[in-house]
Formats: sequence, structure tokens, C-alpha cells
Amino acid sequence: MPEEMDLLTDAQEQAYRSLVESGGGRVADVAELGELSHAQAAAALGALLDAGLAVVEPGPDPVYQPLPPDVALGASLLRRQEALERGRRLMAELHDQYRASSRRRGGEQVAELVVGAEPLRRRLRQVQDLAGGELLWFCRANPVALASGENTAEFDALARGVGCRVVYERESLLVPGVLDNVAEGIRRGQVARATQALPVRMLVADRSTAVLSLIREPGDAAGPRAAVINNGEMLHALVALFDSHWQAAVPIRVPGGGADHAGGPDEAELYVLSLVVGGVPDKAIASQLGVSRRTVQRRLDRLMALAGVDTRAGLAYHAARCGWL
Repeated sequence: MPEEMDLLTDAQEQAYRSLVESGGGRVADVAELGELSHAQAAAALGALLDAGLAVVEPGPDPVYQPLPPDVALGASLLRRQEALERGRRLMAELHDQYRASSRRRGGEQVAELVVGAEPLRRRLRQVQDLAGGELLWFCRANPVALASGENTAEFDALARGVGCRVVYERESLLVPGVLDNVAEGIRRGQVARATQALPVRMLVADRSTAVLSLIREPGDAAGPRAAVINNGEMLHALVALFDSHWQAAVPIRVPGGGADHAGGPDEAELYVLSLVVGGVPDKAIASQLGVSRRTVQRRLDRLMALAGVDTRAGLAYHAARCGWL
């Protein structure tokens, strides 16, 4: 299979699915079943032959038979994965070389200014793609560059073994859909906590690069601004700031996150408990989870019964003492 070939176009995918469904067929059969024109079907089948995904029985009206996709497509996917990893390593090496060269020239720039939503989104993706050990996030309400659910670079980092810890501001968890995105992140390996308020929006990668959101001046049409900080006392201060808020924040537990305690609360109850202790109101929890407010209260009542307490403050103390959260 040629290395430069894409995996499959839409027409090629339709043609291949048609062959698999029918157990083989002629150009006219594939065109009808795949809702393609005769020319599209013929071109797609020719591409499948070149890709090693089909064979043809010669004749006046050739019959095409599908071949297993794993060998042909698997090799292409492996090459792409290897190319992406080579590219990531190259970016990291060039980044290290740039920083070393800057120091030799008499001191590296303390901060790089990024202006505008799209440049900021690109810079955030680059910083995450270069991370090799850990990502630290402060997520405040009303994001200025990446809305909840848009940060696919974090999932890519988690998939390659990078740790990710996130502190969510309480107000950010009240936005519809955010809790679902938080739960998905936790199930993929993110470790999340909630707190009442955060002082800044921030990403720190490998404790060596920080992206710090800056205050936007009234009437500024240029868009959001951020500082990318690579060294110095400011970077150390931001890392210490994250560590202090992380220690004080409340862990968020989600169903499917492996949080059950033998003889104690189940995952759904711990999820509600973590949100309540994190300061999210009952009404907002019920709305986000798609249940009634009374259901939330019943789960809390059962938790207080398990803990042997009759107040939410007592429940929070018991949860911390017993390691529920």
C-alpha cells in the first residue's frame, strides 16, 4: 500500500462497506448499494484495489471481493502514529534547543505575549502536545479560548501517559454540559477537584511552561491575551499557587471512576457528595444530572445515615476523615 495514500475517502468507505455487506459485487451493484454514481463507484473500487482492500475477478463485468481491512489500514495507521510521535519529539527537541540558545545569548525572555482567541487556542494545543509528564489546569467560569469539551489535546496527552490534574471553579461546573465533560475527562484519566473560586486561568506543563490568562482591557478588540512563561520566579510562584489550591480543593468523583467503598457509598452517591462539598447547589446538581432535586437530597440523606451524622458539615468532615473523597 503506498505510504502517501489517505486511509479512505467517503466514497471509498461506502464502496468497501457495500462490498462487505453484499459479499462482493460489480460496479453497478456497489453504485446502487452505496448510493454512488457509476463513475464514483468505479473510481472507489479502483482505489480499494490499489490499497489492498479488494480483489477483482476479471471479465466483461468484473466482480470485486472485499479483503480484511486490518492489514492494509493497520499499516497506514501505524505509520501515521509513528510520524506523529516523531513530530512531537522533534518539536520538543527544537523547543529545548531554542530555550538553551536564548540562555546563551544572555537571558531568555521571561514571558511571551499571545493575543487573540485563535492564536491562544493554538498555543494551548502546542504546550499540551509538548508535555511529557504532567499538565496542571485552573479552569474558571466563562473560558476565553477553549470551551468545555473542545480541548481534545488533553485527551491525546492522557492517551500517551501524561498526567493531568484540574481544579475547577465552582461557577464553571454550573454551566450546562460541563459536568458531563468533566466526567468524561476523569474516566480517561484526569484527576479533578473543585473549589469555590480561582484567582486566574492557567495551564502549567511539566512545571516548566505556564500559560497565564491576562485581564482584558475594556473596549479591547484584539481578543483575549495570555502570557507564556518559561522560567524565573514567576513560573515557580504559579506552580506553588496551583499546589496550594489543589491541596485545599475537593476531589470530584464520577460514576465509572472506580470510587466505590466496600459497605459504604456507591459511585453515584460519591459524585453527588463531591459536588455538594465543592459548593455546587442541589438544584444545579439535579439539573446537570437530569434527576429531581429530591433525588439529590435522598442520596445525601443516605450518605448522612451511613456516616451517622445529621448535618452536611458533619457529612463533609466524615467524608474527609474516612477517605470517601
